[in-house]
Amino acid sequence: MPMPKGLALLVAAVVALCGVGRAADSPGPRTKEKPFFDARSRATEYAGPGRETPEPTDVAEVLLGYFGPSDPADREGGDAWRAAQLALEEVNRQGGYRGTPFRLVPGWSDQPWKDGATQVTRMVYRQQVWAVLGGPDGTTTHLAEQVVAKARLPLVSPGSTDRTANLANVPWMFSMLPGDHLQAPPLAAELASVLAGGPFGIISGEDHDARQFVLEFHRAGTALRLQAQWQYVCPSERHVPEVVAKVLDAKPAAVVIVAGATRSAAVVAALRKAGYAGRLFGGPAFGRRAFLEAAGRDAEGAVFPLLYLPRSSRFAEDFARRCGHPPDYTAACTYDAVKLIADAVRNAGLNRARIADALRELSPWQGECGAVRWDGLGSNARPVPLGTIRQGRLCPHTPTSGAAAPAATQTPAHPR
Repeated sequence: MPMPKGLALLVAAVVALCGVGRAADSPGPRTKEKPFFDARSRATEYAGPGRETPEPTDVAEVLLGYFGPSDPADREGGDAWRAAQLALEEVNRQGGYRGTPFRLVPGWSDQPWKDGATQVTRMVYRQQVWAVLGGPDGTTTHLAEQVVAKARLPLVSPGSTDRTANLANVPWMFSMLPGDHLQAPPLAAELASVLAGGPFGIISGEDHDARQFVLEFHRAGTALRLQAQWQYVCPSERHVPEVVAKVLDAKPAAVVIVAGATRSAAVVAALRKAGYAGRLFGGPAFGRRAFLEAAGRDAEGAVFPLLYLPRSSRFAEDFARRCGHPPDYTAACTYDAVKLIADAVRNAGLNRARIADALRELSPWQGECGAVRWDGLGSNARPVPLGTIRQGRLCPHTPTSGAAAPAATQTPAHPR
């Protein structure tokens, strides 16, 4: 009995589809899929309400939140607080905001994930600050970002280099320091050129910032066919001898150390005292004052991303006179953050949304720590040179001949 014409067409279609399915399952050339949405390809803007809110007329002080240690004696954050105070004094000597002085409202907790959000929330809702300065690292910046995203006011971080803080696509987020994705490629390129295929290893802390930098370093190394033989995590300073013993057994030509300033210094000192004579590379913490003081001569010749090179300036002189030592990049960048926020308030007036607009429009902006050039996500996109240590002082490092960093993922500048 002949098959009905309609059924025959249906069967033919099914057979054809099955054939297509089998062909698709067979190996073939793979094409790179484009993302549905790439946040780095466009500027993150706030399009909601707020700009129309009139400026208050009963303001006696322009309050700015400060999310970080506010004790000058604090080993990690004391210099940043002192630098913020210097900037504030300078801004107020210049007339503040139309004659109204600025004041920092500090808030901090030694356990940020327990009480930190409460501190930021208090600044934002109870004390009605116009912007928040902080946090001192990637972890605390992520925490503060969650608050300002809901409260809708600017957050300017002087300490975070974690690119994911900006990849959260929050239009209120600004990072003053270039991210790890800009610091790691030149460091990896120099290591590849120096080693010429020789073995190296990585010693890292287990904190968030160390993990993020190592991740970016691995990405940069992959583009250069550079791969570590091993990676040891050093959870605390009491683990340093154990890690150093493993390094001596492995006999690498170079070691990359990525941890906080004091942990990095402890590892460097222990390696040199144990007789290790290989090359030392490090993360940005090698540029901290705490690292230089603790590592001493053992850090001679180490190579790392140079976020700030001390120079003769009014800020540096005032800071050294008040504190008894020169500023490092955390102090210089915090000083810049206060000055930048003050400039934005002067341009925009007392309106949170317009202050965020003004922060974007001020780019490019030149500060003590270097240029601030926002990319589309509010991260500073300026290139990062390499530094080294000579006789206990930070110096520029000339890359080895032939060293070429892989292209870092950049984002376009915010349109004016």
